[in-house]
Amino acid sequence: MPSPMPPHALLGFDLSQAWTSLVKIVVAYLLTLPVGWEREREAHSVGVRTFPIVAMASCGYLLLVVGGDAASQSRVLQGMIAGIGFVGGGAILKEGATVKGTATAASIWSTGVVGAAVAMGRYEVAVILSVLNFITLKVLWRFKQQIDRDVPPPKPSDQ
Repeated sequence: MPSPMPPHALLGFDLSQAWTSLVKIVVAYLLTLPVGWEREREAHSVGVRTFPIVAMASCGYLLLVVGGDAASQSRVLQGMIAGIGFVGGGAILKEGATVKGTATAASIWSTGVVGAAVAMGRYEVAVILSVLNFITLKVLWRFKQQIDRDVPPPKPSDQ
């Protein structure tokens, strides 16, 4: 009597590949969670939920085409970059002569690249981007506040 097939074989997927994908998606999530936490803590419009979701989705999109032909990977990557730019654009707000949310928008874009790098096995790129993004938001914020204090506000005639 033949042995019964394991459930994952009946569903048509490789269990080891599923675990590898799960690990990559979780790594993308974990690498971007600190950036989301920092944005949330600073009461920005997007934060602890958005950043990890962008990274996971980016990772997932590229996992779908990893191992495929270069043209397919390129098309998915191009579409993903444009889509993340659209999401980030929603975080930018213009209030009179000032524009807010550009760092948040750029961080959304960066977390998308973190997810893509993880999917492609480029963990060093993902870690470097995640760490530098967090440092930029956390540490350089103090410098930005100092610069903002030193620069006089624009005159009404300058607008």
